[in-house]
Amino acid sequence: MTRLLAALLAAIAIAVSPVRAQDKPAEPADFRTEDYRSPVPATLAGARVLTTDEAETIWREKSGAFIDVLPRAPKPKNLPEGTVWRDRPHDDIPGSTWLPDTGYGKLAGPTEDYLKHGLARASGGNNGALLVIYCQENCWMSWNAAKRVLSYGYRNVAWYPDGTDGWARALLPLAHAEPEPRESVDVEK
Repeated sequence: MTRLLAALLAAIAIAVSPVRAQDKPAEPADFRTEDYRSPVPATLAGARVLTTDEAETIWREKSGAFIDVLPRAPKPKNLPEGTVWRDRPHDDIPGSTWLPDTGYGKLAGPTEDYLKHGLARASGGNNGALLVIYCQENCWMSWNAAKRVLSYGYRNVAWYPDGTDGWARALLPLAHAEPEPRESVDVEK
């Protein structure tokens, strides 16, 4: 029984282990526009790359604003009439601002406005405030979003590439999240 348990634990460790550094792609010059769920670079020029321990310290000290950019699954187009659609529940790092759909390689104007307004609220309008951008492990959405945040002039951007997967693996708390309302962007204009 002990050998079986050891083999099972070894298989689990391999299955959940992060991608090795030598398996990571080089940092591209521009945003990623396809194949978002694949290994991400080890770096992001201009941003600090965080480990789970570093992200946890920032979170516990409340020294940065956490921004989750995981997309929200769209409502299927071919649902039969009368079908009730419920968005899939989403958990993120407690206290985060969830700005779904803001990590794509190309953003429509209203989505980019939504991101800019969400960042302004999360940072208190301070371009030097620490912003921790994340999504899930091996998801280019957070890499794209962090790169975009840097292009807006934010000077203290951290990218947490392990995201909610790494957070959960470390047995840190997750909390039910609701996206930042998009209506608030229209109201502020």
